[in-house]
Parts: sequence; C-alpha cells; structure tokens
Amino acid sequence: MHRRSFIAALLLPALLSGARSSTAELVRSPGTAPSEWRIDPAHSEVTFRIRHFVTKVRGRFTDVSGTITTDAAAWEDAAVAVEIRTASISTENARRDAHLRSPDFFAADSFPIIIFRSTRIERRGDAGKIHGLLTMRGVTRPVVLEGRFNGIVRTPDGERAGFEATTTIDRTAFGVTWNRAAEGGGAMLGDDVEVEIVVEAVRRGT
Repeated sequence: MHRRSFIAALLLPALLSGARSSTAELVRSPGTAPSEWRIDPAHSEVTFRIRHFVTKVRGRFTDVSGTITTDAAAWEDAAVAVEIRTASISTENARRDAHLRSPDFFAADSFPIIIFRSTRIERRGDAGKIHGLLTMRGVTRPVVLEGRFNGIVRTPDGERAGFEATTTIDRTAFGVTWNRAAEGGGAMLGDDVEVEIVVEAVRRGT
C-alpha cells in the first residue's frame, strides 16, 4: 500500500483521471456549502500488505462504507468517516481468511467493524496528510494518511469525487500480536502493515 498512501478518509481512484469524455466532464466546483459524499463500495477498496517470511502477502477488505463531508473547493476542511467490515477480509485463500477472522487476528465476531475518523487535514495542493483516529479490535490509535485528491467529475449519474491514501500501521499496537517463530530466527509475520485506500464518492442527492 505504498503506492501513494489509508483514508477513512479521503480516498478515490485514478480511474477518475481518465474519465473525460462526451459523457463525463472534469469539473472544479466553486466554493459552496459543505455537502456529503457517500463512498461507492463498487469503486472503492482498502488493500493491505504484510511481510510473510521473505515475501509479502496481499489482501483486501471488500465491504467498505462511509462519508466525506466537505466543500468541494476546500477539501482540507473535510470530515471523513470510514467503516470496514472485518469479516470481509480476503486474501484469496479460504483457510488463511478464516484464520484472519479468528481471535488470533481481527476477531471478527467480537469486533466486526474497523473505524476511521479524520481529525484534521494538512493540504499541500492536491496532496495532504490526513490525521485521524483508527479503531480496531476495540483499540483506538492516531494514524496519519498520505492522501491525494484526484478531482471531481460530472457524469450522467451525478458528481463523483476521487481520493486515495496510504499509511503503515503497527498491528501489535492494536492487539494483533499472533506470530510464529521461523527456523533460524526471526518471525513468520512482520509487525508493519502497509495500507492503501482508494475511494470514489458520490455526492448525496445526485
């Protein structure tokens, strides 16, 4: 997920950047009253990567929802709220996914939702740092996402905005400590988890 850097916050795909056509016009809206944008789960994703022995295993969460409340011309003032269903984890390996849902990792039955809430955003042009609180397994910790605003596009279905973000979190800080020793020293799994969030959001009412 170090392709650029996790939103709960402002996260949407570059597939918007190529969306100019006769039916989709890239627009930069003038300042307006804050409006609510809903994350479109069909065009958004949260992916992660963690070291496994000498390589890295990738996975994703398929059930992501949330809102971004902002003035389209001043997204640095946005309030971002994202929820991820832990049971939706997928690494394309059924046995491993079942283990990840167990108490050894996400304890999906006891802690069904991972929550991100933004607290402030530092803007640098269309890039920025998204500060917020991440809650996982009942533990809340501050995180900082490296984010990018990809613009707003007007389509026949209404206005859509794109964001993307990445971060790295220490899983042990959230109580996800399961591991296994590797022969010759070291551990099977790394502690750092690289996270990438890509979000496409639809303005409420469109």
